[in-house]
Amino acid sequence: MALGRRADRPRTRRQHPPHPDGARVRYDRRLTSPLLITLILIGAHWSFGMLRGYEAVALAVASTVATELALRRLLTGQSPQLVSAYISGISISILVRSPMLWPYALGAVLSVMSKYVLRAKGRHIWNPTNFGICALLFLAPFAVAPLSVQWGNNLWPMLVIWGVGLIAVGQAKRAHITLAYVAAFFIFALVRSQITGSSYAAEVAPITGPMYQLFALFMITDPKTTVSSTWGAVAVAVVIAFVEMLFRLAEVIYAPFYALFFVGPVALLIELKWRAGSSARHQESPPALPVER
Repeated sequence: MALGRRADRPRTRRQHPPHPDGARVRYDRRLTSPLLITLILIGAHWSFGMLRGYEAVALAVASTVATELALRRLLTGQSPQLVSAYISGISISILVRSPMLWPYALGAVLSVMSKYVLRAKGRHIWNPTNFGICALLFLAPFAVAPLSVQWGNNLWPMLVIWGVGLIAVGQAKRAHITLAYVAAFFIFALVRSQITGSSYAAEVAPITGPMYQLFALFMITDPKTTVSSTWGAVAVAVVIAFVEMLFRLAEVIYAPFYALFFVGPVALLIELKWRAGSSARHQESPPALPVER
């Protein structure tokens, strides 16, 4: 029967033409954040002219990459992680404002150095970019200031930044951190307005600016410097917003950077301590006795 003969025929799968290099090209998701933050930088400068100049961008990126290359080879002998260095360089060039060039180089170098010098249990505990900015504000407050409202509060740039930023943090599975921080910011803005007597709109307004948007999307969500559990990361984001509220009530200008500077490392150290204790308890527990049958 034709049906029987058809059933006896061996099945063949459709063969895809081989890739010229012998393997399919796969997109590396680690490139999403640097690509998106580069697009933000180009679009913002083209629309608002917010950069100090392309020489500042080049200097910051070159400084982070060179420092990463040197320290990685010198201290570990491993290949450098240039994606992280590039993101730090771009972030410094966006968030730092200075009429001089040397703060961009200094902030970039300090950002990368913090990853290799300030470590606990084999990992760095400060967000590199945030550490570099806070160090500049402490060492050279006469020469630098963070980005504030240079982009204006126009609606469409804000929507673009939030759109591309949420794509990046969504792919990195860190969107819950950003959303928790934003929700807490709105709640604590109401608390601040009740305490200070200012309008709620005035207390909420900072989050519409580019500094807060980049902070919420690209800094507090850094996978290397956030706690591992989902609810733990949400709790840390809320605590950051709370400490920021305290700084703002004390009229500290750069409240979000300082809040992350203090809360982030403490949260990581608590998690590392808890893990070490849990591992020790597990090792000290006696083995289970065999069940007699």
